[in-house]
Amino acid sequence: MNAGERGTGRMAPRGRRVTAAAALALALTLAGCASAPSSADRAGADGEVTVFAAASLRTAFDAIAEAFRTAHPEVTVHPIVYDGSSVLVTQLTEGAHADVLATADERTMQTAVDAGLASDPQPFATNTLVVAMPAGNPAGITTLSDLAAATAVLCAPEVPCGAATARLLESAGVTVTPASVEQNVTAVLQKVVEGEADAGIVYATDVRGEDVESFAPEGAEDIVSRYPIATLDGSSEAGAAFVAFVQGPEGQRLLADAGFGTS
Repeated sequence: MNAGERGTGRMAPRGRRVTAAAALALALTLAGCASAPSSADRAGADGEVTVFAAASLRTAFDAIAEAFRTAHPEVTVHPIVYDGSSVLVTQLTEGAHADVLATADERTMQTAVDAGLASDPQPFATNTLVVAMPAGNPAGITTLSDLAAATAVLCAPEVPCGAATARLLESAGVTVTPASVEQNVTAVLQKVVEGEADAGIVYATDVRGEDVESFAPEGAEDIVSRYPIATLDGSSEAGAAFVAFVQGPEGQRLLADAGFGTS
């Protein structure tokens, strides 16, 4: 074998070793990138969304969440947290995590905005108040003024349904001393359903499908609750997708099916 052949023989194994080392280094580099995504990648890659929503949205948002899961099977939608809007905002300011907040009035949402929790909220639905009575209306409640002498249950004034109720009663010149005040509209309706109260003031959407009687009192059409929705600070891309779905054709159809008006 001549020198050139011997040289070629020596170089071939070294070349293979260098190529293999380079490939290994590249693989490790790629693996490192995959195991340490940027914060922007993590925001969208987790595929999860947590929603805080006003109690009066339960029926509509349960249906919306199911439709969203069908449209976005790659996203995990955690069970929606429902409560009075002001209760939800308090939980968020105390450190609770959520990607999306939907409240029953703009005032409560503004509290979240002022706290730096939410930005650019958008209205997506409206609602009005009704008087609800147990099945059979045993106390014979037929007007808003009848509540003055009845055992009535109302929402607490700090929550949206309570603030709207206060405006309704004030505009009608009716004074009601409630037997109890509740932190969300669901609790008011539950006391009415169970016959613990002669009547309660709730949203029109709350009485749909419930074993109660109800009527829209005079002036209720002028007390319109506007519901805003927003992504929260640090929200995932899935949160933004959920908000877009609520505002889109399917979300709006499901809200209308639940009795909500358009924003």
